[in-house]
Amino acid sequence: MKSIAVVTGASSGVGREFVSQLCDHKGGPLDEIWIIARSKDTLEEIAASSPNVAVRPIPLDLMDDASFATLEQMLEDERPCVQWLVNSAGFGVFGSYGDVGKDANANMIRLNCLALVQMTSVCLPHMRPGSCIVNLASIAGVVPQPYLATYSASKAFVLELSRMLNHELRGAGIHVIAVCPKFMRTKFLDKPGDGDAATAMTRIGFERVDRVVRLALRLAVLGYPMSISSPTMQLAALAAKLLPRECIFFVEDLLFGRLGKKA
Repeated sequence: MKSIAVVTGASSGVGREFVSQLCDHKGGPLDEIWIIARSKDTLEEIAASSPNVAVRPIPLDLMDDASFATLEQMLEDERPCVQWLVNSAGFGVFGSYGDVGKDANANMIRLNCLALVQMTSVCLPHMRPGSCIVNLASIAGVVPQPYLATYSASKAFVLELSRMLNHELRGAGIHVIAVCPKFMRTKFLDKPGDGDAATAMTRIGFERVDRVVRLALRLAVLGYPMSISSPTMQLAALAAKLLPRECIFFVEDLLFGRLGKKA
């Protein structure tokens, strides 16, 4: 039985870095990596430049339910062991809820939450003891973020689902980890929506994609349920546990220059 990793959102950013580090055996030996995103050309370029492990490009749109049926059939036909599932596909839009609009708000839920649930359901029957599920959450799922409301809520869903699945699946020896980075220099900020809101909120700084991924893989193998790689965000997460929600909102409004402003 061949051992594979399945990585969504693999064409850029965090997903692409997961592919790179898995190809370098940072997650242990693999026979093949299945990389999923919409861009066929980009996936093929990544596959052609990955010398250590066979990489299979699978161009799918995870907003389309038919994509999951396609992947499910591929897994049924080949019967591999899914050693790693990395749910990295997702997007966010800055701005007030009303300005973001109904379509973008709904699509964030479809991709950030529903697609992750569907991918996990499709891959889980092909996992064995020692397999790992890596779900890309965000510090926004730990510390609530007004003006990034639907994204923040979607990542809180990812975080809580990951925690509960990690508990449920521990008897099967399958680990689930939620990765909660702060901002990274990826395509996430290419189309932010409200540019002023994005500029204000990125004052908390950026962290390196390679460090986020390296720590996530290491902690996943060790069975940790969460990875927060930024020390300042670890403190923010602690504050979010201890302080009332309105205190968190006040500090954020002060930090991001929103005090006294109307939505």
